[in-house]
Amino acid sequence: MRRINKGICVFAVLLGVSLAAAPVMVRAEEGALSENAMIGKSQEPSIWGGGTSSGGGAFRQGGETSSGPGDINQEDGMPAGQTETFTWDPSWPYAQYSQIHSSSVNLYHAGNSRGIVVAVNAGHGTEGGSYVQTLCHPDGTPKVTGGSTSEGATYATAVSSGTTMLDGTEEARVTLSLALILKEKLLEHGYDVLMIRESEDVQLDNIARTVFANQYADCHLALHYDSTEYDKGFFYMSVPDVASYRSMEPVASCWPLHEALGQSLVEGVKKAGVKVFDIGSMPMDLTQTSYSTVPSVDVEVGDRASDCSSWTQTLIAEGILAGLDLYFERP
Repeated sequence: MRRINKGICVFAVLLGVSLAAAPVMVRAEEGALSENAMIGKSQEPSIWGGGTSSGGGAFRQGGETSSGPGDINQEDGMPAGQTETFTWDPSWPYAQYSQIHSSSVNLYHAGNSRGIVVAVNAGHGTEGGSYVQTLCHPDGTPKVTGGSTSEGATYATAVSSGTTMLDGTEEARVTLSLALILKEKLLEHGYDVLMIRESEDVQLDNIARTVFANQYADCHLALHYDSTEYDKGFFYMSVPDVASYRSMEPVASCWPLHEALGQSLVEGVKKAGVKVFDIGSMPMDLTQTSYSTVPSVDVEVGDRASDCSSWTQTLIAEGILAGLDLYFERP
């Protein structure tokens, strides 16, 4: 498995690598993290839905797995089709900033795995999340752009309830349906998939979702629909070109890779025939970006007026798949 716990992105340019030519992820060992990137531990996880999140990390050692076919994946040594379940560990980098983290996540291994794990995060869908706040930035500095939380704020909603589509469907429902379609597409094409949310309610705030992706994935995609009402098209939230923000860890070590991933996804959806908004990006200071130590983007796949049918969401998923192929330079 390519998983490296407690890692962080490193500027590819420091290694003499061109991001445009090879937008790959490089993660350093824990000892290479800055002082800001490695801060204390979180409170103990809480009990939710009759189960406990023990803080013991993965169930990998003889734990909770669900096996499929008996073949072994050559890249990661896991049985093809196996599922691993991971629980919260408060010792992970940035875990202490999360307020809601009692749910577990599942990692699905592709039958023809290439050893690349994609975290798929269906936006919203955390009951009670809109009543809890978390720090916008791990260093406590204020937001540098507006958005669902205003510029200058130091605390943001842990997980907002999201918008409502013009037909009355909650955004959380349509992001979930897209995430499930995308999961199957990725598995069919050899990507292992870390599913952050697979039901209407997951008790993970935006920081917890990001920290799980940091621990177990090679990239992190959060799926959303924008709150506008004119079917604006697909775009990703780019990293604001603000010196103070881009110099804050872990953003400083990762933002070129976030941008490379976002640009690849836009190219992929264009090739699939998906409508793209403007230049395909909009700068936004997000909790997800502020805590990500792997290549990570929030993608707005449409807005309140967009078609959310299975056919359209399948087309979007195919475009995202094509973008990931571009990013990871797969044929």
